[in-house]
Amino acid sequence: MKSRIALATFLALLAGVVQAQEIGSVNTEWKLFGSHQLVVEAYDDPKVEGVTCYLAKPKRGGVAGAVGVAEEVSDVSISCRQIGPIRFREALLQQEDAFTERRSLIFKTLHVVRLVDRARNALVYLTYSDRVLSGSPKNSVTAVPVDAGTPIPLKR
Repeated sequence: MKSRIALATFLALLAGVVQAQEIGSVNTEWKLFGSHQLVVEAYDDPKVEGVTCYLAKPKRGGVAGAVGVAEEVSDVSISCRQIGPIRFREALLQQEDAFTERRSLIFKTLHVVRLVDRARNALVYLTYSDRVLSGSPKNSVTAVPVDAGTPIPLKR
């Protein structure tokens, strides 16, 4: 019984975790132990085949960045595109985290929220960061229109 609970907990933690593919990066400020960078990564929507989101986000260098304790800033840009035929792997919630990523050792999380715009048959993706006690109003939004002949399945 305990092993089932542990497995369920582990799978729940992985639900919002999606592996990103780094597309490229540019240095923005030189540091002795690694430069500050802007990194572009691709995330495939885990529930919508044919949609990829590209995030541009800062990555800290220096000593804190090198040892993994730097808190990343909230300036993140997003652009989601249809990269193939859209197929829904399962019915979607009206609003849910499509992916999340830790942006500090324990306190800050980057969210990419998928919203369904039924009136326009579109998927809207919003990115923002939050902390345990406070968040940031910095955000970015993009939308992917879905062909009118392909209704978006919603969970009731």
